Amino acid sequence: MKKFVLLLVIFVSVFSVGHAAWPFDKYTIDRSELPQEAQDMLNEYFPKAKVSSIKVDKHLLKKTDYDVKLTNGTTIEFSNAGKWTSVDCGKKEVPSGLLLKAITNSVNKKYPDCKVVKVVKKTTSFEITLSDGVMLKYDRLGIFKGVIEATEA
Repeated sequence: MKKFVLLLVIFVSVFSVGHAAWPFDKYTIDRSELPQEAQDMLNEYFPKAKVSSIKVDKHLLKKTDYDVKLTNGTTIEFSNAGKWTSVDCGKKEVPSGLLLKAITNSVNKKYPDCKVVKVVKKTTSFEITLSDGVMLKYDRLGIFKGVIEATEA
């Protein structure tokens, strides 16, 4: 039993040191570090915003993804291919061109006094956060699926 514990301690120590030395993440402000599709999205929807930081998140067994923070407070997550997966504009409105027209029309009809401040693109749905904190779920066609409860989020 003592040998097992000793081996476990050695393994954890070696793995910790090796893990710390592995270059998983890289930080930069250079837009050229992003895939072309991500650069194009930033240029189209946030042309005047400057990049505060780009985290190139390299995973050991998964593909690389990118977390971009703009100086205006917006955070955007991109997949390894450069497709946006999440846009959080804080208290400002998400550019309407990022949303399906069906979603924009639904939000304007059901919540006319609110604006969309965050959108998360999932595999089968969109999760929308409004300026009043309400979270909505839409399918990939823009059909309203309901309000997301706080425990679900």
